Amino acid sequence: MMGTLMVVPLLPFYATRLGANGFTYTMLVSAFSLATLLSAPLWGRFSDRYGRRPALLIALGASAVSYVIFAYANSLTMLFVSRIVQGAGGGTVGVVQAYVADSTEPKNRARALGWVSAATNLGVAIGPLLGSGALVLGLRHLWVNGHDLSLGHAAPGVLAAVICVANMFFAWRYLRESHVIARAARSRIEPRGRSRTVIWGVIRHSDAPASRLIWIYAVGIGAFMAAMSILALFLAKRFGVTAASIGWVFTYLGVMSMVTRAFILGPAIDKFGEPRLSRIGIVLLAAGLILIPLAPTLPILAAVVVLLPLGTAFTFPCVTAMLSRVISADERGLFMGTQQTFGGITRVIFPLGAGLLYDHLNPGAPFWAGAVLVAATLLLGTNLEAYMTPDTAGVATIPTPSGPIPATAEVASVTPAGTGARS
Repeated sequence: MMGTLMVVPLLPFYATRLGANGFTYTMLVSAFSLATLLSAPLWGRFSDRYGRRPALLIALGASAVSYVIFAYANSLTMLFVSRIVQGAGGGTVGVVQAYVADSTEPKNRARALGWVSAATNLGVAIGPLLGSGALVLGLRHLWVNGHDLSLGHAAPGVLAAVICVANMFFAWRYLRESHVIARAARSRIEPRGRSRTVIWGVIRHSDAPASRLIWIYAVGIGAFMAAMSILALFLAKRFGVTAASIGWVFTYLGVMSMVTRAFILGPAIDKFGEPRLSRIGIVLLAAGLILIPLAPTLPILAAVVVLLPLGTAFTFPCVTAMLSRVISADERGLFMGTQQTFGGITRVIFPLGAGLLYDHLNPGAPFWAGAVLVAATLLLGTNLEAYMTPDTAGVATIPTPSGPIPATAEVASVTPAGTGARS
């Protein structure tokens, strides 16, 4: 995430320098999202079959290549290639979540996923500063023996690639494989079409436990991203916030999100449990979306907007942890990749809807529409406790209207490797 945020804020300036207009730039953004959408379930299934570690190593390598292409892109076509390659490598969020699910005991999964989210938010906060700093240093001349060795506009991409390669080395050297399945179970993983089957199963059997959790995640993340996409315009119109000061708003949100996931989420899970805490998170997220347009002053807005990082921190890690407990261990990567696919679709569609509501109705409409959708997911979260098991490592599940259907699977036990998840 740090590498991604090093290049994303610079992308519109690089694209404009190469002759892009506004529509072409949005196509660059969409190219990344589309590549991520298409690759997420494939990465999940690959990790189920061959392991989480190989999937992460290959994806990190793809990301490093994409940053180098970005650094030396001299045409819009090369920028498109870099975004597609980066998006394909970025479809491994579900693999990371599956690794955490493999490596932690069920009772600690939501807490560990919260720490992953905290690290993600830290990368989001640091990345833009590193990217801007690298660009400033890259534009300075560095003369050695009469040769100018400055990297110029390529510096941020090169630095992002170096960081990604270092991350890849760390994963190769220290990250042990978390997903171990028996050869018999491996041979029964359907070689083709399984991702499509699961995606259509979520749509056709939306009342199955796994499907309900995926829909809760997708609607929640879509509504949150829609609010974030329109927040700057709303604050500029309502409170006169400018481009020079909007950064402080997102820094404030990022810090609050990191603190919530690192220090509040764990004790809250211990007190309420994952199902109940996820419902609390849904209520907080919906309340925040309702109250933001009603805030009369910036100090009150600062107090109200905290409900968004609280709501997302309580909802998403808990929902993902619950998903890992209603599906089989040998299909965690596949289902979590599918969850990211549905979340990616809503991250594309919901902001577009928010823009239409903002332009043609009123500035508060996108927030209120999102609140209604988020609140409706409370119905999807009822009675999920009945389908959660301490460990589903020996059961393969198929989404159906009545819930998961167990099927025989010889799955080797996975030794928990995440005892230091909170450190």
